[in-house]
Amino acid sequence: MTQEQIFEIRRRMLKCRSADFYDTMDIMGYPNQCMDTRIKPLCDKMKVAGPAFTMWGMREPLFGEDLPRPEFDGFVMFDRIYPGCVLVMNAEKDDAVGHWGEMMSYGARNKGATGAVIDGNTRDKEGILDIENWSCFARNVTPVESKKRWRPKALEIPIIVSGTLSAHITVNPGDWIFGDCDGVMVIPKEILLETLEKTEDLTERENLSRKALAEGMLLPDVVKKYGRA
Repeated sequence: MTQEQIFEIRRRMLKCRSADFYDTMDIMGYPNQCMDTRIKPLCDKMKVAGPAFTMWGMREPLFGEDLPRPEFDGFVMFDRIYPGCVLVMNAEKDDAVGHWGEMMSYGARNKGATGAVIDGNTRDKEGILDIENWSCFARNVTPVESKKRWRPKALEIPIIVSGTLSAHITVNPGDWIFGDCDGVMVIPKEILLETLEKTEDLTERENLSRKALAEGMLLPDVVKKYGRA
């Protein structure tokens, strides 16, 4: 997919809502694609959409040896980040440290990434909120440093993230992510365009329903006219 295609799809997706993506995928037979709803944006106004750039890491023993990590030492990972992508991290259920932060956010954004979705914790909430054109979703916020406690181990591999209706969801590199204040959806890349087209149709009907309701139309009449409320 070209950079122009990525940004055009992002533009279209950002007009929609996670609930509409969920309803569309539920009808399509993909009901378990909503990440754990405890993974929230740092600000309700944040939205994220883009192909997944996956990361995986795990706990290291306290005061353990800081072993070499070829994909991460010297910030090599930033050479692989591409415009439009969304960083998606599986922190392997660690809840003790910050797995992401402000400087990593700046580094990723400056390489063209549009946001991060962390199945784990972030630090530096105040600083991240000051970053323009950036969205960050995480399970919790903490001041605890990750060094010698938790380390990223691999990039751009299939990972699992916590689900809402299922224990976990597989995220492959290049699957699409959409998130807003309601939650985060994982859209398999092989159904991306079908999902987007159907969601856009649903969103259009919902917008018409919303306008009619705001103008005083009764709910049964709205449902009968637009098939959506």
